[in-house]
Amino acid sequence: MLKKNPTYFLSLIFLIFSFQFSKAQNQGTSKTLKIIKSDKLRSVGNIQKLINNVVMQQDNTMIYCDSAYFYEKENKAKLFGNVRMNNPVDTVSSSSRYADYDGNTQLAKLRENVVFKKASTTLYTDFLDYDRRYGIADYYNFGKVVDSTNVLTSQKGRYETQIEKITFRDNVILVNPEYTLKSNTLYYYTLNKTAETEGLTNIRSPEGDELNAKKGSFYDTQNKLFRFYHGDVENETSRVAGDTLFYDDIKKYYEARENVSIFNKERNLEIFGDKGQYWEARKYSEVFGNALVQKYFKEDTLYMAADTLISQDSELAENRHMLAFPNTRMIKGNLSGRADSTTYVYSDSTIYLFGDPLLWNNKSQISADSIHFVIANEDIDKVFLKENAFVITADTIANFNQIKGRQMTGHFTEGDISRLDVEGNGESLYFALENDTTVQGINTLLCGKIIMHFEKGNVSKINHTINPDASFIPPHLITEDDTKLKGFSWRIDEKPDMEMIYEWRKPIEKEENPSNLFNEPNIRIPYPNEDEIQEIINEWLNSQNKNLKKP
Repeated sequence: MLKKNPTYFLSLIFLIFSFQFSKAQNQGTSKTLKIIKSDKLRSVGNIQKLINNVVMQQDNTMIYCDSAYFYEKENKAKLFGNVRMNNPVDTVSSSSRYADYDGNTQLAKLRENVVFKKASTTLYTDFLDYDRRYGIADYYNFGKVVDSTNVLTSQKGRYETQIEKITFRDNVILVNPEYTLKSNTLYYYTLNKTAETEGLTNIRSPEGDELNAKKGSFYDTQNKLFRFYHGDVENETSRVAGDTLFYDDIKKYYEARENVSIFNKERNLEIFGDKGQYWEARKYSEVFGNALVQKYFKEDTLYMAADTLISQDSELAENRHMLAFPNTRMIKGNLSGRADSTTYVYSDSTIYLFGDPLLWNNKSQISADSIHFVIANEDIDKVFLKENAFVITADTIANFNQIKGRQMTGHFTEGDISRLDVEGNGESLYFALENDTTVQGINTLLCGKIIMHFEKGNVSKINHTINPDASFIPPHLITEDDTKLKGFSWRIDEKPDMEMIYEWRKPIEKEENPSNLFNEPNIRIPYPNEDEIQEIINEWLNSQNKNLKKP
């Protein structure tokens, strides 16, 4: 007699339990396709023909149609007329005119007037393959998805129902009441109704606003939030761009990082920097990090560089201004300047320089405790110097003509200083030259009011009023102390130039005609259906057979 040990009985019990559990599990998720109902049933060979009011079932999925061919051994069915599939467990339902269903792979090929629905999301197409095992539906010949917020169309698409994600490819269009989006690749998440795109993406609003991205975007369609990569947002009054650009459409708030540009179309003024923020309703912007402003005029451009630039526009003239700080440097035509901070008042085109301000114009250096100048007819008109005003002009042989006083007013003609009026405690030191090459002596003058005239950047003459005290020093008596007024400081090495401006920041040149999907013709070329493909194959096979028969 065979002796059985306890281990043998335990193994036998485990095998029986496993078989019963597997059997029960398979019964719960049976792959067998069953006939539940049909008005008529005819068998022709291995085919069962079901006619009128056909109902079939596989696990939790109910199948309805007008008629069907059921291949019981193969566990397959061809379904005709008013085909419907419903699964209350995964809430997926579909309808079509025709379907080819494989019960083994659970692949349903739905054709013509396909309506595929999950919860509040509905997909319309004429060609859909639905893999029930993984909840994946693919269309290849144009499809449209509709939910409570958006309508999306594309040439090809994949709906992953288990993770509530739809991938749209080729000629993708998203439409809602606020915007129309175009791209060639878009991922749509049906629960929170957000869209992510790859590559070129263009968006337009009914009002004409444009939102563009070269390297993809994110769009929260319910909360009206956008994120663009290498993108820009443009409307009637402004354009904001950056390598990464965030836009809140409800709050009308923009935030950009890297290669930031904020263009005010009304002021024809553009600000660049590393990081920028713009509140459209307030018309207020802040730009940080190697910031640069370019104010465009017909003849030239005003450049202003600083670490931080703040621009405030307004319906009220007195509230329109721009602030630049710290360490401001600026250039406009022949005028250059620097200061610790600068204010540009838009309403009267006046620029104020504070904190050790300096200006240079041709051969002249201008300094004072505070300086402001006015732009009229797009050119420098006047400059106003207050407290400790000092002007130095280099002559043709590197001498320095000087004038100082309590306050001064400089007059400009075509961008160059033409006259300088000194008011209060005026002092001047002027080198007399013969033929612009030989020093004849130094003229000095103390006077309450002095007027200095310029031609081509050089001092041409000096007028004086109110008790002048003048003296002349011949060349052989000139000492080093005689050549400078008290407070003299020639700081030409601090003069900004365009090389310095572009070292600070050189804006990226904009494409003149960037690609835009709205400019491409909206043509949809449908893929051939299965019958057309088979016809093409048959024609090719026939042509090959004919060629083989030829001697």
